[in-house]
Amino acid sequence: MSIAERLNADLKAAMKDKDTERLATLRMAISAMNYRRIERSGQLSDEEQLDVMRKQVKQREDSIAEFTRGGRKDLADKEAREREILKTYLPAELDAAALSAAVRDALAPLGPEPQFGVAMKAAMAALKDQASGKAIQEAVRTALEKKTS
Repeated sequence: MSIAERLNADLKAAMKDKDTERLATLRMAISAMNYRRIERSGQLSDEEQLDVMRKQVKQREDSIAEFTRGGRKDLADKEAREREILKTYLPAELDAAALSAAVRDALAPLGPEPQFGVAMKAAMAALKDQASGKAIQEAVRTALEKKTS
């Protein structure tokens, strides 16, 4: 079952359960899928659907940071709940130890002291579906610091 199909099925369930927050979140995600589908002039592949969902989660994370910085805990909490709903449609992420090992494996062919940009490009290509960009960035920084020390 594709992400779009799961979204539609879960939308119907949220309607039946009268779960307004979940319903609103799913409607926004479906709307984002439809905008991307119109933009592409055709059906979305599974990878494109994952990209849309990643973007929705990233938007929630950015909003949480801004609302927290602005002292709006109520809105930050709402965005956090929406983010958790959306994360259920993404593949499970690697834990910190597995991510660190995967980053080391991805950086091994680059030599003893690769530049950060080159290292990030290699790590993102290898781990795009397995962790968030921020987590990969932190793991790459840590791995590069260990290589230089």
